[in-house]
Amino acid sequence: MPYTPSGFFCDRLIRERERRDGEGSLNKPLRFNSQDFNTLRQECVQRKSLFEDDSFPATVESLGFKELGHKSNKVKNIVWKRPKEICENPQFIVGGASRTDICQGDLGDCWLLAAIACLTLNEKLLYRVVPQEQSFSEGYAGIFHFQFWRYGDWVDVVIDDRIPTFNNQLVFTKSAERNEFWSALLEKAYAKLHGSYEALKGGNTTEAMEDFTGGVTEFYEMKEAPKELYKIMKKALERGSLMGCSIDSLVPARFETRTVTGLVKENNDVCDQKDSKVRLVRLRNPWGQVEWNGPWSDNSKEWTTLSRTEKDKLQHQSAEDGEFWMSFEDFKKNYTKIEICNLTPDALEDDKIHKWTVSVNEGRWVRGCSAGGCRNYPDTFWTNPQYRLRLCEEDDDPEDNEVGCTFVVALMQKNRRKERKMGANLFTIGFAIYEMHGNKQHMQKDFFLFNSSKARCKSYINLREVTQRFRLSPGEYVIVPSTYEPHQEGEFILRVFSEKKNTSDSSSRNLSTYLHFFLSPSLPVSALPPDKDLNTEGFSLESCRSMIALMDMDGTGRLNLQEFRHLWNKIKQWQGIFKHYNADQSGSINSYEMRNAVNDAGFRLNNQLYDIITMRYANENMNIDFDSFISCLVRLEAMFRAFQAFDQDGDGTIRLSVLEVRAATYLQFGGLHETIKSQNNSFRN
Repeated sequence: MPYTPSGFFCDRLIRERERRDGEGSLNKPLRFNSQDFNTLRQECVQRKSLFEDDSFPATVESLGFKELGHKSNKVKNIVWKRPKEICENPQFIVGGASRTDICQGDLGDCWLLAAIACLTLNEKLLYRVVPQEQSFSEGYAGIFHFQFWRYGDWVDVVIDDRIPTFNNQLVFTKSAERNEFWSALLEKAYAKLHGSYEALKGGNTTEAMEDFTGGVTEFYEMKEAPKELYKIMKKALERGSLMGCSIDSLVPARFETRTVTGLVKENNDVCDQKDSKVRLVRLRNPWGQVEWNGPWSDNSKEWTTLSRTEKDKLQHQSAEDGEFWMSFEDFKKNYTKIEICNLTPDALEDDKIHKWTVSVNEGRWVRGCSAGGCRNYPDTFWTNPQYRLRLCEEDDDPEDNEVGCTFVVALMQKNRRKERKMGANLFTIGFAIYEMHGNKQHMQKDFFLFNSSKARCKSYINLREVTQRFRLSPGEYVIVPSTYEPHQEGEFILRVFSEKKNTSDSSSRNLSTYLHFFLSPSLPVSALPPDKDLNTEGFSLESCRSMIALMDMDGTGRLNLQEFRHLWNKIKQWQGIFKHYNADQSGSINSYEMRNAVNDAGFRLNNQLYDIITMRYANENMNIDFDSFISCLVRLEAMFRAFQAFDQDGDGTIRLSVLEVRAATYLQFGGLHETIKSQNNSFRN
């Protein structure tokens, strides 16, 4: 991997994928809802019955939750029907998939339909999303399946073919051919992926383009487009990228009306472009028929200046088919934005295509621990997840003689569309990039107080994904993704596309085997005299048991004088740290201070462990009292000791058998330190 994530969570992800032997890839997609298409179809064929999908039933729940929910009049007359009940001789695809197969229904998902139209222009990509050899004749059992990219994995989504109708007409997406159903079934599978049809209302074409390809999308406003936009578009085509462009309407009432040049407002067009003495761009309107009528349009005088050979090379033809040419300058003047979907290497089979190098890193923001908000909140910003990036090789073709490494950073928040029915909205998200040198640890508060960002996203915005292209000098950097406001919990993935291979280093130790030790319940039993300075009534029975387990080297279940002295010194040291952060003598420290306190105690943890500590030990106000603080440090001490006992070669990683996991557990809850060492040797032998 050219770029690897910082911390245990992503290391674990990589290892799990290795164990799954390719699961989640294009060739071996995950089974959404654990449904296997071939098994289910075979069962239906044997029973001579049609498949009925219980996980996405033909009920109101699958339609929606508000405008298409139980209280809506819109759903009262909707009837779910199979294609064979709607028309005679239904077909999956008629004469090949094309943009005319996609006609919008009564659902505000034109963003999705534009992406499907774009997909029809590339058969290889289309038939990865829409598996071939599906039909209503041979082997028909009322079951179909489609494949989507879902936050780093490809998933196979199974559906039955019951579709919402009104007066025997499809309510949502339909084809111009009444007996063609692939686009309607694709829309249903995408709705299932997000929980309901209503969840698809409103969106951005880039979202669906990414879910169809696994790509990363760049977004440019024409008014603010970089001067090298034409070259960016040209290189994007060389990489097999998909591109979409659109015209924003300033007057809502005029949505989808023609402009004076014949373009359609608020619909997405797909563009292509070729080399020419004049820089030209070829565009396709996915809805067909409406075309540009200015310079370089189908019948314009500019074409008379070209020879027949040049016209044939550009595939020029005069037809009202929604495809047309225009100059790059007119393109910039008439369109307001362009989206470029850069495909990942696994989506590109042609070895001649210059491919990006890509990495995918998962993470999350946890309230009170790693949800620090943006730079406007300096006391907590540093607690956000951090990812290291080392840029090594400069671009082969730097623009304007500038030296640097080109890469694209994409921060995507997960599952917000699916959680709409529970009131979830998109967070306002963004990221910043800082230059750093050699430090492998999580960067602390002072670093961000005294260092400005080297680069950052243009703005924090409430989109599913924030993406931006950068060119920086070779060196080491740290990427900090965050929500705008602190304390907002959510999951995300951070992807980096780079033109050249780059490397990164992990900044955390891997202690995943012991994470569950933090989740045991506590017993509110007083065991030591109260301490007025710390506002505590003494240690709980759980804490005392953990202390004995930590220091009981001979396995007697008791502490001798030497062991007790060692324990007491530890507690006094940790007590001093706690008092330092308990400056207001409230008897507790907040979860952000806990990070520094744990660090002062000598434990270097990653964000995922801090998250679990917060969830386990902090109260509802995100505060941690003295007893919880000591209990946490005792557990950490035991975990590190257990880890080191098995880390024979000292490389910071271990592999444990089931027996070794039991032995490690035994160590933490009252086992024998020396016994572990001997058992460890016997296990390995």
